[in-house]
Amino acid sequence: MNNNTLRFEIIKCHGSGNDFIMIDTTCNPDLQQVDWSAFARVACDRAKGIGSDGLLLVVRNAEGIYGMDMLNPDGTHAEMCGNGMRCVARLAYERGYLDSGKLFSSDRIFRIGREEPLAEGVDTFSVEISISTWSSSFGFFAPTESFVDKKIEALDANLRFTALNLGNPHIVAQVDSIDMELLESLGERVKSLKEHFPYGVNVSLYEVRSEHEIFVATYERGVGITLSCGTAMTASATAAALMGRTAPEERVNVLNRGGKVFCTTRISGSDIITTLAGNATFEWWGSASFDGEQMEHSVERTTGEDRLWSAFVESINR
Repeated sequence: MNNNTLRFEIIKCHGSGNDFIMIDTTCNPDLQQVDWSAFARVACDRAKGIGSDGLLLVVRNAEGIYGMDMLNPDGTHAEMCGNGMRCVARLAYERGYLDSGKLFSSDRIFRIGREEPLAEGVDTFSVEISISTWSSSFGFFAPTESFVDKKIEALDANLRFTALNLGNPHIVAQVDSIDMELLESLGERVKSLKEHFPYGVNVSLYEVRSEHEIFVATYERGVGITLSCGTAMTASATAAALMGRTAPEERVNVLNRGGKVFCTTRISGSDIITTLAGNATFEWWGSASFDGEQMEHSVERTTGEDRLWSAFVESINR
């Protein structure tokens, strides 16, 4: 460490098993000078750092509105993260930042709500996501079209995908049974198809188990396979509703390897809005120091919330 070292508060948290390091940058103006991409690459490393699926920064814009800036473990910025947004929503709620009931991510505003707990001791928040059928990340069909239940031959000759933009781009495919090796190969193959996916894309496979329940697995752009991805679960639930596989306007259980969330899709003409509700679990509070290259951290207070979350996951998997 050197004289440029800064020390700041960190929170280890997760949404549906999708884990993050969260930092409130609005508490200290000196934090504006930190190279957060460099910090993400060090801190998110599971072998050498704290280990997480991403870095969440609580930020505030020129208008005084609070929001989220998320960085992937490779240091790139993600436009949106549903699981991460719920964690930021909880901290913003507890610190009095949520007067408007809204948070921003990238250039979009999201309506936030506090919900009834999923289980005892499991804080639960919702985020309302407006969904479009076009993104500049989709190079395999025209902007004037939509892409629902169609093949992307260059990616896979058999699967039928739906493409949706939730602030970040997703392609999702319904399958009878999720093959994790296939999912990983799809995620890796996307990287070589620059004409089709110029900015990359998140890839998910989902099983429809009933009109009120689906199971989702995801390969996240910039991350790889994770226990869950909030926007991917939302995209999959939305695709299932668009295809008539699940009931629009009704709450759908969305299961994943990290637990579960709820999604409710409302479709009115070309307007699509899906509300994602799930846990925002804080595992521990601590502090970290970073000099631009090296990081040190300490855990100062564990919450016990992860034990309650694990008990909930165990109960739904019996």
